[in-house]
Amino acid sequence: MLANIALRSVLKSSVGVLRESGALSVNQWTRSSALLSGPRASCVAGSFAVSPPVRHYARVAKKKKIGPQSQLSDLPSTMLKMDYQAVPLAQTTDDVVKRLLSLELASHSEKLQLKKKQLIAKVQREENDRSSVEVRVAILTARIRNYQEHLLKHHKDKANKRRMLMAIDRRKKLLKNLRLVNYEAFEKVCEQLGITYTFPPEYYRRATRRWIAKKAFCIKVFKEVQKQKAEQRLLKQSSDTEAAKIIAV
Repeated sequence: MLANIALRSVLKSSVGVLRESGALSVNQWTRSSALLSGPRASCVAGSFAVSPPVRHYARVAKKKKIGPQSQLSDLPSTMLKMDYQAVPLAQTTDDVVKRLLSLELASHSEKLQLKKKQLIAKVQREENDRSSVEVRVAILTARIRNYQEHLLKHHKDKANKRRMLMAIDRRKKLLKNLRLVNYEAFEKVCEQLGITYTFPPEYYRRATRRWIAKKAFCIKVFKEVQKQKAEQRLLKQSSDTEAAKIIAV
């Protein structure tokens, strides 16, 4: 009798636990469906209608950064490459062949060669001039601008930055010498190539107390040395006069 009563109580407690667990699972499932559906979710006769999730397609388009204009942008795409400009057959060939020989399918180095040729033609002294100061300045200008355009895209390229600074220093020296020798040619080169020549800054040193004391000491030493040299000169002159008197006697 006692065993039957104990068995019945265990069965009742297990049934209650199963009901509670089932209710919890149903509640969790309904909560997750409500989160997915949002305010439009509905539960009708055991069926759940879940609306699709909202996707944010209407985003603001990013504006493309417009960089500075390249020096090669003024070259027309129909222009022939440098190697084929002097070939008369290239002017009368088919359109497909002309397109293959034109700048439309040319590499960057081939376009840069044409740009150098254009800059040289602006400043050269005569038709066959290839080694004058003006021509070297034009070649360095095209190279410097090419380095600048490259460094705008790849600002961590330290090797090309070093080459650009070396080319700028070389061009400064050439322009400085040209300005001293032929000022008219210097003005023409700067005007034709669009170069702004800036004078080097004057020597400037910060006047610290140590530097002022050192300078005063150096001036004092210099004056003492000059006094000693003047005394030596007087002694030498007096000795020379005495020797001349002795010889005269």
